[in-house]
Amino acid sequence: MTTSPREAADLLARHGLAPRRSLGQNFVVDPNTVRRIARLAQVGAGDQVLEIGAGLGALTEALVATGATVTAVEVDRGLVGVLTERMAGLGVRIVEGDARRLDWPAVLGDGDRWVLVANLPYNVATPLVADLLDFVPAIQRMLVMVQREVGERLAARPGDDGYGAVSVKVAYWATAAVVGRVPPTVFLPRPKVESALVAITRRPEPAVGPEVDRDGLFTLVRAGFGQRRKMLRRSLAALVAPADFEAAGIRPEARAEELGVEDWGRLAAVVQGR
Repeated sequence: MTTSPREAADLLARHGLAPRRSLGQNFVVDPNTVRRIARLAQVGAGDQVLEIGAGLGALTEALVATGATVTAVEVDRGLVGVLTERMAGLGVRIVEGDARRLDWPAVLGDGDRWVLVANLPYNVATPLVADLLDFVPAIQRMLVMVQREVGERLAARPGDDGYGAVSVKVAYWATAAVVGRVPPTVFLPRPKVESALVAITRRPEPAVGPEVDRDGLFTLVRAGFGQRRKMLRRSLAALVAPADFEAAGIRPEARAEELGVEDWGRLAAVVQGR
């Protein structure tokens, strides 16, 4: 297992590689951190684990050590070579590809209870988590390491500073909580920001019933948060009639960050039921 920044740098140099800023590559170079992530993921023998952005394989090895079956996805062809070398004999399936464009049914097969464990670059973390929640129901749980501000948005609740449209999206599908912080010192290269570990558990059913059209619901949510400083009667004026607020039990003077996912669901149900 990579145990120091020097060893990681040597490994990259031996393969003629360097961290690529365009891919947001910051490799974890602290064994205690990867063991902590594997422990917080609560995986073990019999679990199917998907790791996105496996990098140099330090977290991959920690996940293998739990007894879980690991599929590692990596978009960087050079790092795929590193992973192939390091994971030889460990039973890890390595998939080369961009996680935002993969054929997930082909990757995950018939398994319906996968756990995602990943160190996600800041530039893809939010859309990737949202896409997996929307389109990959086989992923039942996630433990993702992301930039702290991103993590706080994913897990935010009404009234929190980070609460926004993506918070509602996560709450629609799942429960989420920040379960740990990770300092910049454990990465190579060292980022300028702190990271957060976010645990996401998919609900048995979405928080809003099937009678509410999901696309219509999130059209309202995006409109509300698109002008979050305005009262809802103004930010949603083009979509919601004044009587709709009363019918849904929503104050028209409220702002978007005051509404939980169930509130948005009631409002969408009234609007769609006109």
